[in-house]
Amino acid sequence: MKNFLLCTIAVVSLVAVTSVAQARSNYDGSWDLQFVTQRGACDPIYNFSVNITDGIVTHPNLVRFKGYVARTGAVRASVTVHDKYASGSGRLSSNTGRGTWTGYSGGSRCSGYWTAQRN
Repeated sequence: MKNFLLCTIAVVSLVAVTSVAQARSNYDGSWDLQFVTQRGACDPIYNFSVNITDGIVTHPNLVRFKGYVARTGAVRASVTVHDKYASGSGRLSSNTGRGTWTGYSGGSRCSGYWTAQRN
């Protein structure tokens, strides 16, 4: 359950924006993410990959997830899976990124930061 929440949070954190994504974004491609928990009872570190296409971030195993990467690299996203919710924001540069995330699973709350590295 903790791994699922962190996966959800990770995807959420690397997604969305302040405006509609533009086709062929500078951030398109595969990205490796690492989520670090600083507060709460979630796993201390969780790693996984996402794909960005036309500024939209996707993960093959998550359905209720939305967000975009702005042309400026700003990201904001959220995801809901049953009683779990996560959201995050941050910024991507050409090959790296960083931001913060918060989430909950039932009554448990967690938060921390995430980093990204382009594959």
